[in-house]
Amino acid sequence: MKGHLSPQVRVQGHFGPTLKSYLLYQYHHCHVPQPLLLKQMYDWGIELSAGQLNRLLVEDKEKYHAEKQEILRVGLSVSSYINTDDTSARHQGVNSYCTHIGNEWFAWFETTPRKNRINFLELLRGDTTDYVISREALSYMSEHRLPQHQLQNLSQWHNRVFKNTQEWLTALKSLGIEKDSHLKTATEGALLGAVLASGVSSDLGIISDGAGQFRLLCHGLCWVHAERLINKLIPFTSAQKLAIETVQDQIWQLYQDLKAYKTSSSLAQQQHKADLEARFDKIFTTSTCFETLNQVLERLNRRKSELLKVLSRPELPLHNNASE
Repeated sequence: MKGHLSPQVRVQGHFGPTLKSYLLYQYHHCHVPQPLLLKQMYDWGIELSAGQLNRLLVEDKEKYHAEKQEILRVGLSVSSYINTDDTSARHQGVNSYCTHIGNEWFAWFETTPRKNRINFLELLRGDTTDYVISREALSYMSEHRLPQHQLQNLSQWHNRVFKNTQEWLTALKSLGIEKDSHLKTATEGALLGAVLASGVSSDLGIISDGAGQFRLLCHGLCWVHAERLINKLIPFTSAQKLAIETVQDQIWQLYQDLKAYKTSSSLAQQQHKADLEARFDKIFTTSTCFETLNQVLERLNRRKSELLKVLSRPELPLHNNASE
């Protein structure tokens, strides 16, 4: 491969692409710390300072960042659904959060200082900075109870695009929208408008553990996370223990049948859809001898549409293991 590259491509600076690729792979993929890499270079007779090693690992990587953003853009454009989750991360000495977005076709990660719905929408928006007042944006603001007079004022800017955060906040201030909760709702709506304007489908399935920031578009809830609420219960009597085990058996049998539903023919799906819904209702509206279990079942029953999203979208996963 090296023989087909011109000298200008083979070597940029003092070191060639083979050594650079090796160092990047060892450091970022194999998690070999810099001191051990530096010692290995000395052992191989390669004259490389600690400062130069650090520069090779972290500097001049703009092309990789651009490729990373392109992965997200293309992944969202060709996918009918995504899995997503976030976790605590330490970045440059600051407590932050790493968010994963992906499915079986792609995986994309970003570390940010916060984990809320605005942050998630900004990630879905990609590398643009727009805020868009679209029909979907106004609908979102209405559903989340933005005051009617503020909604009417914003609707006068229908289809208007604000190029950055400063322009958007200035516009909101000119309308007297300054209360934190109102700013939050209006900003979330405008970001959703920007996400959809960027090419993301309004029918995009989003499968998550149920965290509030991810409950957007066509949201589906992970069955594994839902069942954990029951699995964490501590029974005090043998009757309560039996009640938990009985409900768990029913849930996992329903789960197996939902898995079978996903791969069955359209005709079979039509025949079994009503039965699966009825079984869900029976499980999650049952009354047991354990009141805490009853409360958990009632809570999960309120999420019925998200847990049974697969009945209308069979391609959606039943769990969020891809992100976990």
